[in-house]
Amino acid sequence: MSMSRFPRLRQISASSRSFTTSARSNTSLSALARPVAEKISAEWKGTSMTGGTTKNFIGGQFVESKADKWLEVHDPSTQTVLSSVPQTTSEEFDQAVDAASHAFKSWSKTSVLTRQRFVLELQHLLRKNADAIAGSIVLEQGKTLADAHGDLLRGLQVVETAIAATSTLLGDKLEVSKDMDTYVRKVPLGVCASIAPFNFPAMIPLWTIPMAAVTGNTLICKPSERDPGAAMMIAELCRQAGLPDGVLNIVHGQVPTVNAICDHPAIRAISFVGGDRAGKHIFNRGTQNGKRVQSNMGAKNHAILMPDANKNLALNSIVGAAFGAAGQRCMATSVAILVGEAQNWLPELVERAKKLKVSGGFEPGADLGPVISPHSKERITGLIASAEQDGGKIALDGRGLVVPEYPDGNFIGPTIIEAGTSMRCYQEEIFGPALVVLKAENLDDAIEIINNNRYGNGAAIFTQSGATGRKFEVDVNVGQIGINIPIPVPLPMFAWSGNKGSVLGDIGFYGKSGINFYTQNKTTTSLWRAEDAVGNRATTAMPTHH
Repeated sequence: MSMSRFPRLRQISASSRSFTTSARSNTSLSALARPVAEKISAEWKGTSMTGGTTKNFIGGQFVESKADKWLEVHDPSTQTVLSSVPQTTSEEFDQAVDAASHAFKSWSKTSVLTRQRFVLELQHLLRKNADAIAGSIVLEQGKTLADAHGDLLRGLQVVETAIAATSTLLGDKLEVSKDMDTYVRKVPLGVCASIAPFNFPAMIPLWTIPMAAVTGNTLICKPSERDPGAAMMIAELCRQAGLPDGVLNIVHGQVPTVNAICDHPAIRAISFVGGDRAGKHIFNRGTQNGKRVQSNMGAKNHAILMPDANKNLALNSIVGAAFGAAGQRCMATSVAILVGEAQNWLPELVERAKKLKVSGGFEPGADLGPVISPHSKERITGLIASAEQDGGKIALDGRGLVVPEYPDGNFIGPTIIEAGTSMRCYQEEIFGPALVVLKAENLDDAIEIINNNRYGNGAAIFTQSGATGRKFEVDVNVGQIGINIPIPVPLPMFAWSGNKGSVLGDIGFYGKSGINFYTQNKTTTSLWRAEDAVGNRATTAMPTHH
């Protein structure tokens, strides 16, 4: 989500907005996509998939923005305009923060049991409406339908874990002296903010909404302007689940909205997931303004294939982890290191990648869909081309892929590049369906490659040797490790733990870290002397501690 990749703002009048875009979308969406888009537009208040507008959500109400600048949301498979998203005005942003500040006064004092009941009801409503939310993700983001359901499910798991707040919010208490107690309570921060990327339009908002709400905070959420529909639908479900007005507010836009979040004095904490440039900007600007910030940024995740690995498991795992979601995952396997005799597996890796079906997300059997935008496609193909310029070899080239049913889609086929660590295609995050393949003579050399990379989100190894797996676990310097697991993202009873250049901030997402991010400790020491109880006799002895 680097700032250089934001779509351009455009001026649009209210009178032309619905007519021109709805006319285009009714004729351009595929036969599979059109009924889904029409159903979402008819049944959900905050979003449109047929050329209308995306609303702000302020104080519990979906509000039409008065913005004079709007951004178009396109279906990546057809370029159909699905919706127009406002650059939320400064007045509207202030209204959202005011609503959150007002709601915090009462929500922070609501019992943890009441907040837990909201999360319980939200998880029920998310499951009930999973098909609709997944449909919006396919339309706006381009994922396959199965992958869109996975996007929602991983967020839903955070919701379900947040239900345990009655245990995870327990404090500490100790009688430090006779009749003197010291106890620590976890109390909410206040108004918090969440800035979400385009690649997980449901999961990332659900990393923050339940954690912020169950701990007693209120939240300003800015979904990606490329695919805000899922977040708007989640907001509607939060309202149905009984979340009071103002606890959750949703605003939209690009740099002006991001800067407003970083600068507003009422906002106490910011959670961000996205690219390096935006992540560093938000962390630096937010922390300079005294805010707590967690920033998860770029990645270059490696997988080592040892000669003793289960070959079928290893190759299938790499293909799925490299090309699923068109490679647009911060935990995608983007580098495979073939060790020793495993270097002979490259032709079979290429053959398996060739068999993947690339098509629109609603198409039966589709393995991966388009990338998010024409600009992303251009950037990805440019990085692939740089490999040839730098002396690499393209073993499988997906740049010329044509999907006849979707001639205007942002499609790139699975691509495999034989490269070296000095090449641009290795040094930069491609964020597309391109796998860089490196070769190493032994495990030590492979681990050294990973440790020398500036990123540290995750790494994996495929081996049938427990000793090899143990050495890898101990010696590799990344935050999340997979042994015979290609995408080692921890479930939310644990916490996200990327490191090195992938992260700024020292408190992770969800799990125990999530509780700590959204709370601060309040420590009280009290003295209630038993001898002062009403009815006791007075004493003249010198008081002492025992």
